[in-house]
Amino acid sequence: MQFTYQNPTLIEFGQQSISKINTLIEKSERVLVLYGGGSIKKNGVYDQVKEALDGYAWFEFGGVEPNPTKEKLDEAIAYGRSNEVSFILAVGGGSVIDGAKYVANAFYYEGDGWDLLEGKYNATKALKIGAVLTLAATGSESNTGSVITKKETKEKRFFHSAFSYPQFAIMDPDVLKSLDDRQLSNGLIDSFVHTCEQYLTQPHGALAQDYYAEGILRGLIELAHSYDKKDDLWYANLMWLANQALNGLIGVGVPQDWATHFIGHELSGLYGIDHARTLAIIQPNLLTILANEKQEKLMQMGKNVFGMQALTPFEVIEEIRNLYASLNVDLKLSSYTDDKEVISKVTNLLEKHGFTHFGDRGSIDKSVVEKILEKSI
Repeated sequence: MQFTYQNPTLIEFGQQSISKINTLIEKSERVLVLYGGGSIKKNGVYDQVKEALDGYAWFEFGGVEPNPTKEKLDEAIAYGRSNEVSFILAVGGGSVIDGAKYVANAFYYEGDGWDLLEGKYNATKALKIGAVLTLAATGSESNTGSVITKKETKEKRFFHSAFSYPQFAIMDPDVLKSLDDRQLSNGLIDSFVHTCEQYLTQPHGALAQDYYAEGILRGLIELAHSYDKKDDLWYANLMWLANQALNGLIGVGVPQDWATHFIGHELSGLYGIDHARTLAIIQPNLLTILANEKQEKLMQMGKNVFGMQALTPFEVIEEIRNLYASLNVDLKLSSYTDDKEVISKVTNLLEKHGFTHFGDRGSIDKSVVEKILEKSI
């Protein structure tokens, strides 16, 4: 086991923490407030941000989509440049924060920002980022990842950059109380799969990573089981569990397998399906196809996470499927699209994006993806 771990994001967690913005951003900064569809103007978050930014030179740009597009974010870059901003405050969920990372990294680049997603450009200078989290799911508030969609080609790609770590993340669990069931269930599923993609891999003997991942998974299951009894602590636990699932800690020094995400990204890009729902559709079928090579960790999951003495890995996979179904999520791709060419479109895009052999063992090729999608339809 060998790794380097650093997470420079300062976390302000708890009720009424949005008011601390003015202690975290220098008064000399020119701030671009980036947000999504406008829900922050209905749930009180916008007013809290506005009050905290009193005395600052600040500008706002809304309309970032749930699957943030390059096209919209390029508009934000142009707007930010015209106002000579020096700091981005992302107020929203993972999509808005991912969008802020794109804007920050492409801001000083004279070329096409999509080059970030294609690995043709790595930023050497970027805007500073802060985050006010309003939706718990992706952990983007304290990691380097960003997933962006190109509407023109229906491609969904990701990039990482050291400049993408937010300087701070404000996490007030009360904000989650305004979310609907779809958003909350998506957050639970997204966090669960994030954890699995760093856990259901080759056995490695890294006890801290395994046991911490199992604790996160058990916590998320407990929240799913107590979904109808949500209280202040429920929301706080969801917000923190989602963060811990993808802040880099449980994945250090161990194999990772993001195959479910890679396939899910193509589905979201093509059909606009909620990211978490693509994961819920794909993951159980991927695990079924790869049950033999993932058997040891699946059996460990059955015992340590679900508390069951499973006889086969398929029993554990069924528990995962039942968990998603309990959150009223459709687990068939046919519930979201009737496109008869979905399999060929997804496999072609994966090949275009360089995913010809992937998974933690490199065993997932076009034929395996076809089998996974056939079971998912």
